[in-house]
Amino acid sequence: MPFIATDIKGLLVFEPRVFGDSRGYFFESYNENTFREAGINIRFVQDNQSSSSYGVIRGLHFQLPPYAQTKLVRVLSGAILDVAVDIRQGSPTYGKAYMLELSAENKKQLLIPAGFAHGFSVLSEKAEVLYKCDTFYNKESEGGISYNDPALGINWQIPAGSEIISEKDAALPLLSNAKNSFVFESQ
Repeated sequence: MPFIATDIKGLLVFEPRVFGDSRGYFFESYNENTFREAGINIRFVQDNQSSSSYGVIRGLHFQLPPYAQTKLVRVLSGAILDVAVDIRQGSPTYGKAYMLELSAENKKQLLIPAGFAHGFSVLSEKAEVLYKCDTFYNKESEGGISYNDPALGINWQIPAGSEIISEKDAALPLLSNAKNSFVFESQ
C-alpha cells in the first residue's frame, strides 16, 4: 500500500512505486484509481508550484471553510521540510506539528487534509514544490499561523538568522490568536 498513516488522524504519507533502470526512473505521481482504492476520494482542481532558495520558510497557511483545501504536496527538485499542523478544534492532536522531508530524490508526498495549516522550509540550495488542491484559491478565506509560534515548537532546520520570511508570513498570528473554524470529526 503506497499510503502510510501518521500519528495524526487524516494525515498521510504517499510513497509512489518508482520504476528505475539505467535510463532513469518513472512513477505515477498521482493516479485517481490508486487513491480511490485506498478509500481516498478527492477531486483535485488546482495545481500550485513554487520555486524557493535555501532558508525560505513559507507558511503556515490554510483556507477557512467553505474554501478549505486538501493538498497533496511533492518536490520536483531539491529538498524541503514539509510541515502540517493540526488546527481542528477538539482533535486529540490539536496544535501538533508533523514534519517530513520531501525531496526530488525520495519522491515522498504528503496528503494534508482540510483542517491543517501547512508550510515548508527549503533545505537545499533551491527547491521546486508542486501541490495539488481540491478547492480553488479564495483570498478572502486565507488564514495562517506564525511559523515561529513557540507553542508549536517547530524546528525548521534553518539556522537562526538564515530564515527568509515574507512580510505577510512574518505578520501571521500565533495559533492561540488565529481565526479558525475547523472542528475535528472523529469518524
